[in-house]
Amino acid sequence: PNLTFRIETTSGIVLQSFSTGDLVETANPQWLQYGFYFTTPLLNASIVLRITNNAPGGNGNDLALDDITFRPCGPTITSSVVGYSDTIDVCEGQAGNYSFTSDVSSAYVSPVYQWQSSNDSGRNWFDIPGATSINYQVSPITPGAYWYRLAVTELSSAGIRACRIASDTIIINIRSKPLVKAGPDRVMFLGDSIRMAGTVTGDDPVYEWIPPLYLNDPSSVNAIARPPADILYTLSAVSAYGCPQSDGMSIKVVAGIFVPTAFTPNNDGLNDHWRIPFLDPSLGGQVQVFNRQGQLVYSISSDWVDWDGRFRGLPQPTGTYVYFIQFPKGREPMKGLFVLIR
Repeated sequence: PNLTFRIETTSGIVLQSFSTGDLVETANPQWLQYGFYFTTPLLNASIVLRITNNAPGGNGNDLALDDITFRPCGPTITSSVVGYSDTIDVCEGQAGNYSFTSDVSSAYVSPVYQWQSSNDSGRNWFDIPGATSINYQVSPITPGAYWYRLAVTELSSAGIRACRIASDTIIINIRSKPLVKAGPDRVMFLGDSIRMAGTVTGDDPVYEWIPPLYLNDPSSVNAIARPPADILYTLSAVSAYGCPQSDGMSIKVVAGIFVPTAFTPNNDGLNDHWRIPFLDPSLGGQVQVFNRQGQLVYSISSDWVDWDGRFRGLPQPTGTYVYFIQFPKGREPMKGLFVLIR
């Protein structure tokens, strides 16, 4: 075969042509790809593609055609961010206002501008309403990948999306900070140890406890701490993109547990609950409260003690109550009296 491709107007004017020359016969089918450029006249939306086989007929002149496509092409359009490179990486909370501009070739007679954005890494593009000048400004806030480009076409074909020529892509990546939780404040007895309950998630973060004092492994979120006195720890993390985040917790070191000897649950906002402030849940203590008849009226295990003076929803009378605290780690149990006053 010997093919000639012609692009013509509907009136028969040839806009461009291309000839393949003689195509050599092969034992097995072989796909060959050809392409060429052409320019349509103004106000001419329709064209004719004419294909002619110049070879004589007969054996060896068989061919198949597939995937005939037309794509717009035109003068180069270069978009940029004023004061930045075309790809910006910034941590959340640190993004600012970014001004876009473009260099559009003077080959356009009456250019029409349309800025576009993509939220799926350039697979799909959407027109930004009102963004129809050569300059555009954005202020992204939430973490994500923001892609932008400028599409340009002639005014005469502005209604035909396929006629648009797109610029290079501007990318703004707002990187998430790590999610850091140092865990609740803790209370421990002097000489004991406590396991930290921190968590860190994010883009491959690295983290550490600050200060690293009295910790068996400052780079572990579950480090074991044995401080000799009250201390404040900060769990500090940095993502793979350099975005920092931190959270703090405190450890109070006590010589023993103070158990209040009275409380007044009369809803005046003062001392309405019986609490044991230094009995940290990590100690695993089981607390039981009995009335004078030996009836169990309150019980809690491995949690903060907070009794409002009620049993099965009913206020308990004024009187003396007995508490009993047991520990699972061989610590001596505690027993004593306190008064409920109404």
